[in-house]
Amino acid sequence: MTWNVNSIRQRLPRVLAMLGRHEPDVVCLQETKVEDDVFPLMEIQAAGYEAATLGQRAYNGVAILSKASLEDVRVGFDGDPVPEQSRVVSAVVDGVRVVAVYVVNGKEVGDPAYETKLAWLDGLSGWLRDSFDPAAPLVVAGDFNIAPDDRDVWDPDLWRGKNLASDPERQRLGGLFEWGLTDLGRAAAGDVTGPFSYWDYTAGAFHKGWGLRIDLALGSAPIAERLSSVMVERDERKPTFGEGKPSDHAPVVVDLA
Repeated sequence: MTWNVNSIRQRLPRVLAMLGRHEPDVVCLQETKVEDDVFPLMEIQAAGYEAATLGQRAYNGVAILSKASLEDVRVGFDGDPVPEQSRVVSAVVDGVRVVAVYVVNGKEVGDPAYETKLAWLDGLSGWLRDSFDPAAPLVVAGDFNIAPDDRDVWDPDLWRGKNLASDPERQRLGGLFEWGLTDLGRAAAGDVTGPFSYWDYTAGAFHKGWGLRIDLALGSAPIAERLSSVMVERDERKPTFGEGKPSDHAPVVVDLA
């Protein structure tokens, strides 16, 4: 499972309820927004999970939760152009290298943050290629802040050329596909629009269906061969579901045979 929780402290009751509901083996979290020493580790452990975290106060932050032991935990990556931002943590779980990522947003095309985003994607790609083998079991999952193609935005004409859907971003993501990773969500859904995983808080976007598919799970060939299903738990995005305000992202659940 991958889920941008938009603050682990605000969303903790929802996270714990989700763990009890789905009992996922592994969870990649993004935007935890807490430093490691205040991550709610006791509550997570009480739910039956180990945790590997790379936190940051008020911004960013990633974590991997796992029922099985987390081995060879690595935080950050070599070549990160913004190493002060907590955006990548990885570990081996039952022989599978799991990389949790929170890609730089980019703000808008032409903004310096957009150029940072492209540089960050280049750095991530280089590190993955140098560090791992796409013929081995590998999952890269998280909030990519990229809609891979026009099927992944609610209005392709409106989004064309904009941040989250621009060609340079999509080309860099496409480079990971060419390297040997499969977009598991798209492989499961087929040639359809969505399913979306993110809806802005404003303008009634969720109720209007104004969504994006930017929360992705990419798998190497040994993972893609085991793909059974992928679903977005839309209920978790509903204001009337669960305890407290929802995240603007819904969990993406990947089942492997």
